[in-house]
Amino acid sequence: MPETIPESPVQPRPAATLILLRDGPEGLELLVMERHAGLRFAPGATVFPGGRLEEADHDPHWRNRWPEGDPPADLAHRVAAVRECAEECGLPLTRDPLAPAALDGLRRALAAGEVFAEALAHTGAVPAFDRMAVLARWVTPEMLPRRFDTLFFLAAAPDGQQPVCDGGEAVGALWASPRRLLAEEEAGRRRLVFATRMTLLRLAGCADVAAAMACARTDGGFPPPILPRLVETPAGPVFRLPAGCGFLPLETSAEHVRLG
Repeated sequence: MPETIPESPVQPRPAATLILLRDGPEGLELLVMERHAGLRFAPGATVFPGGRLEEADHDPHWRNRWPEGDPPADLAHRVAAVRECAEECGLPLTRDPLAPAALDGLRRALAAGEVFAEALAHTGAVPAFDRMAVLARWVTPEMLPRRFDTLFFLAAAPDGQQPVCDGGEAVGALWASPRRLLAEEEAGRRRLVFATRMTLLRLAGCADVAAAMACARTDGGFPPPILPRLVETPAGPVFRLPAGCGFLPLETSAEHVRLG
């Protein structure tokens, strides 16, 4: 079965996503946001907060924010994931929940364009990078003009803090169970890109935060990339995932896959 691969695929950009978890009335709930309809990538889609790495995410000073021992090789990805969640949804992953005044101050500083590290320092917030766990590493299929190599992190959300969207990339945010989000997509009320949908399917069977965190990888380092490939089959084109990646189904009809 031949794979459809372009002659020279675009090099994917490093990126990171943070999936914040909480135990709610529906059981396990995840923080998701709705992207602005005018964006070039995934307009109007429901996604997890995240984005590409920036130069400041690699700053050596972040090593001092790791509580004990040597930080992991993916520290810059953790910084990017926490930063993006704070910028887009106004909800930073910190060791202790921020007081309302401190949280509002952090949100105003980020909205005004202040550097993430400085905004944290001004509020005294301590990021909880060590409480994040890697779920998977998704790579955008090779035929697309905009590609990302994204680490998906899981973390329990700080208690009692609610998201506030930036109004730019994110125009709405909510807590919802994986099953609810999948049902709303099935009913045509929500748009999910492929990696988001597969992640929701992976977590749909988790009853609570502890069960979801148990899905995370424990072998350390960067996990093998999950690169969906377009393959022609007798039943029609499908996107195929690598065997053993931890996500099912391994094949999805191309007509049911949204990539952006």
